[in-house]
Amino acid sequence: MVSRETEADGRSRALAVCLPTVLMTALGLWGIDRGGIWRDEAVTFQVARRSVPEIWRLLHGVDAVHGLYYLLMHTVLALRPGEVVLRLPSVCGAAAATGLVAALGVRLAGPRVGLWAGLMYAVTPLAGHYAQEGRSYALVGAGVAGATLLLVRALDGGRTWLAYTGVVGLTCLLHELAVLMLCAHAVTLAAVRAGPRMWVRWAGGATAAGLMLLPLVLASRAQAGQVEWLPEPGLGSAERLLRGFVIAPKGLVFETGVVLMLAGLAARRVAAVALPLMAVPPGLLMLVSQVRPMYDDRYVLYALAGAPLLIAAGADRLADWITGRMPYVPLAGALAVLVAFLHHLPLHRQDRAPDRRPDNLAAVSSLAAGQIRRGDPVLFVPSIGRRAAVAYPEGFRQARDIALREPGPGSGTLYGREAGPGELRRRLSAVDRVWVVAEPYTLRSDWLPRNPSERAKITVVWEDFVPRAEYVRGGVTLRLYERRPTTVLPLTGPPRRGRW
Repeated sequence: MVSRETEADGRSRALAVCLPTVLMTALGLWGIDRGGIWRDEAVTFQVARRSVPEIWRLLHGVDAVHGLYYLLMHTVLALRPGEVVLRLPSVCGAAAATGLVAALGVRLAGPRVGLWAGLMYAVTPLAGHYAQEGRSYALVGAGVAGATLLLVRALDGGRTWLAYTGVVGLTCLLHELAVLMLCAHAVTLAAVRAGPRMWVRWAGGATAAGLMLLPLVLASRAQAGQVEWLPEPGLGSAERLLRGFVIAPKGLVFETGVVLMLAGLAARRVAAVALPLMAVPPGLLMLVSQVRPMYDDRYVLYALAGAPLLIAAGADRLADWITGRMPYVPLAGALAVLVAFLHHLPLHRQDRAPDRRPDNLAAVSSLAAGQIRRGDPVLFVPSIGRRAAVAYPEGFRQARDIALREPGPGSGTLYGREAGPGELRRRLSAVDRVWVVAEPYTLRSDWLPRNPSERAKITVVWEDFVPRAEYVRGGVTLRLYERRPTTVLPLTGPPRRGRW
């Protein structure tokens, strides 16, 4: 017969997991329909709506690292393609990650640490940001948190190694840089002084997961040029990540969070799991990126799970020192998290505004629909600017894509294949006006594209056309050019370093 104490403990553990999960779900759904998707989400949206053979063909050229995610989203968007449905898997992933972080806290230090850690994860702006992003990062965060929980259960004597291997492998297939969690888990094993048998079982699971990942690694190495734009991370990157990991990025709440995080290091069982998870993957990726830059905060979003666990453990020790195990302490801690959330509520509201992302492709499409006349030629500079027309074709339905030779799905590319420089010049010579959809960086004087077709675009437009109108919306410039009168000569020489 189960005792009342056991029943009460079971209820408290369940509440510690369920309450943060419900909160994260609510925050994820709040403002999920921002009225527009941005460039990264647009890639997910347009690729996932292709057929499976078309997706498979694309992955041989680009974005192999996101292949499994695209196939998952192909199934999801088949139900009903739209902005909200695009983001729902991320909401589910963030909610699952929150519950798993809470479950980790419960297992490592008890219900109130689990409750506080889960609540802090849910209200952290960084977690909320990627909960509403149509990309794989929130799902990867859930996978890493789940694998870490399975590791802890195995260390406690559970038979979870097979499940651990499967979750690690699947998570790494969602994004290969999640493999760095294995380094964090190795540090955890060393910190708890795991025995030889435990090391052998972990090594077997890690090796099996690595073999599952090997084909993806080989494919993505050939596509390494896709991340050439990433800068070399420095101390500023580490500071920005730390501020993102704490419940608030600045002010008294941030400072308090850092102090509690340091106090949480004294909770050895929690620290042995949380500190490596928080520090090892970002640290290793930053170190490797000194030689070959491949670091971005979102690639190690899953390391966020360690921060609220440390902060909650520190708060737990402080509460023990001040009040002991009094019944109202868990509620007081939850209210403190709520106050911190309300204090930084403007940050959450701003993040749900359409202009918080680098661009808003719905706004670009709306602008084009209001200005472009039927049959007008449109030129995308560079070709990736076509993403607005791919994501929201209604705004460009009347336009004629003058540079496009073959659309993306048929060519196995993201944005299609364009005509060569000679063909582009011939096509542009036959029109008297052309709309140019330009990314902001192409308007800088130091932009000189290496692609011959891109150079041909800006050269022909500068030499043969003059600007007549300009509109800026959603992070993109829309310009109308009309053919230069033959009696008017350019006032200056050819464009310098790409100016057009």
